Amino acid sequence: MVLASLVTLLFVNPEDSINAMMNAGADAVNLTIKLLGIYAVWLGIIALVDACGLSEKIAALLDPVIDWLFGKTDSNTKKYIALNMSANILGMGNACTPTGLKAMQGLDKQNNYSLTASTAMIMLIVINATSIQLIPTTIIGLRQQYGSMSSSDIILPTIISTLVSTVLGVILVKICAKIHKKREISRKNRENLPKKRENK
Repeated sequence: MVLASLVTLLFVNPEDSINAMMNAGADAVNLTIKLLGIYAVWLGIIALVDACGLSEKIAALLDPVIDWLFGKTDSNTKKYIALNMSANILGMGNACTPTGLKAMQGLDKQNNYSLTASTAMIMLIVINATSIQLIPTTIIGLRQQYGSMSSSDIILPTIISTLVSTVLGVILVKICAKIHKKREISRKNRENLPKKRENK
């Protein structure tokens, strides 16, 4: 779509297409610089939380929720899951990617590095994609950077929309996991049936 629109614009109005490309490049650099400041602050906060041992306390607080969502995991993986969930709740955006990757590595190890994603790994992806946000700090920061008069008026709509999407995502993962488990049991039973007949 981008290529088609660019080619069309080059034929229709080549002057505007060149200006659009130049302006888009400058806007991208400006946006990157603004995001660097926001993410540097949040990544620094996450590093401090981890260094002072607060991450373990957050993990202990969220332990029942993590066990219900992801099943039994080791303490290190729980720590990164808790940090990732906390970062998402605070609306840190891409700043929670490092903790998400660490959590995914722990879940992958628990899954014996299988080529198939486990239910816990899928759940982490869904929670990161939907992510309940009580305070969308990154978006508020961007709105302030671009001169919004009321940058925080998106808090309530954000809470409602992300809460609905996260709850729906978790429910769907749980339902799909049960369906998959039943199919696996049924498949194993079918495979074991000829062996039982041979033994008889």
